[in-house]
Amino acid sequence: EANGFWDNWFIQLGAGGQMLVAENVENSFSTDAITFAPTFAVGKWFKPYLGLRLKADGGSLHSFLKDDQVFMLKNKYYGGHLDLMWNLTNYWGKYSPNRFFNFTPYIGLGYYHRDKSDQIIPTTGRTYNDSQDEITLNGGLLFGFRLSKHVGLHVDLAGLMASDYLNRIVTGKRYEGVVSATAGLTFNIGKTDFTPVVAMDYGLINDLNNKINKLRAENDLLSKRPVSCPKCPEQKPATQVVEKVSGAPTVVSFRINSAKIDANQQLGIYNTAQFMKNSGDKIKVVGYADKKTGTAAYNLKLSEQRAKAVAKELVSKYNIPSQSIIVEWKGADEQLYSENNWNRVVIMKVQE
Repeated sequence: EANGFWDNWFIQLGAGGQMLVAENVENSFSTDAITFAPTFAVGKWFKPYLGLRLKADGGSLHSFLKDDQVFMLKNKYYGGHLDLMWNLTNYWGKYSPNRFFNFTPYIGLGYYHRDKSDQIIPTTGRTYNDSQDEITLNGGLLFGFRLSKHVGLHVDLAGLMASDYLNRIVTGKRYEGVVSATAGLTFNIGKTDFTPVVAMDYGLINDLNNKINKLRAENDLLSKRPVSCPKCPEQKPATQVVEKVSGAPTVVSFRINSAKIDANQQLGIYNTAQFMKNSGDKIKVVGYADKKTGTAAYNLKLSEQRAKAVAKELVSKYNIPSQSIIVEWKGADEQLYSENNWNRVVIMKVQE
């Protein structure tokens, strides 16, 4: 089911190492080429497997010039990128909000800015003091580990691709890039999970449509009654008092394998609540389950959940005293209706 706009947001804080992938870097690879990489990101999941994330990163990138000696150029930069995230764990497997591990590839577009540098090359006296701005192609692999409902650990293996001048040195290569490995914490904000859609019971829908069609047919017959009829004979006054009408039983239907009360079943609960307020009578709420689905033990538990759900609705939504409600459940041991699907019900009736 679709969540609201403010649901399923997250914030990520991380840090790790990064390195230029360019000429005069790989040939002089050492610990000096690896620099500190802080990251900050804000994102949202629109579906269990689809999300967007805005990630900011930066730091210093080192490249090397070789002459009589090796000279290290320090390229300070900052940037950000918008990523499309695809959670393959939820896409390929059954969605679970409590899953410990999630694997999420991503790809996006970003912006890169490199500051000017006041470094002077000792052997030539040359400076590389120009800045650079450009669009980058970003991508990576995100590994998520659930620590709690609102906190997780993530490991992000990322890369970006830019033009040949990323490290201030041009040698004819078309592209250069940055690779990084960071780890940090993910903070989930607000509603963190998704509610699976419960499949509609089409058998129940067909049953309800048949009832509607039957009522329409009866109305059609009633519409063909004579306009007038013979006058009824006078009736003598009743000699005894008729007992108070206690109200007819009310039925609340449920979908298969569900104890969730659908919106179209609220009218019966509302009418029962109003009857109780007006009459002061106690009622009995009895849950049932159909016989052809599930084991006897499972159906008994399901009928209990259905009965308690209706009782809870009467108490919490309509302020009916809990002591006025007797809750029972029968499972599939008793079948009220010959049609199997109709037995997924709760019956509310006056306690005699």
